[in-house]
Amino acid sequence: QVTLVESGGDSVQAGGSLKLACVVSGGIASTYSMAWFRQAPGKERERVASMKWGAYNIRYIDSVKGRFTISRDFAKKTLYLQMNNLKPEDTAMYYCAVSTSNDVYAYWGQGTQVTVSS
Repeated sequence: QVTLVESGGDSVQAGGSLKLACVVSGGIASTYSMAWFRQAPGKERERVASMKWGAYNIRYIDSVKGRFTISRDFAKKTLYLQMNNLKPEDTAMYYCAVSTSNDVYAYWGQGTQVTVSS
């Protein structure tokens, strides 16, 4: 069983930065996919960034490339999302999630709210 607890969400002005953290409990293999998703009101959930727990296969959606960085601290069992140059369109609830296989994300955190004002 895997549990995820996110933190780090806040309200910031455009151009600001935030670093989200997701503490992972339970067994994690290097081949598991770890991802940050976000969902804004009235919009579909989208996968913002993902990586293998082994720190490879790092991917981003186009709208955050060059601004967001996904990383993990193996010893602390924590997944991060560093978000720079935030824009109002980044406003959403952000979730971390884990896929053990086939890109099916079965484990989810409770979410952390990011609000960016112009």
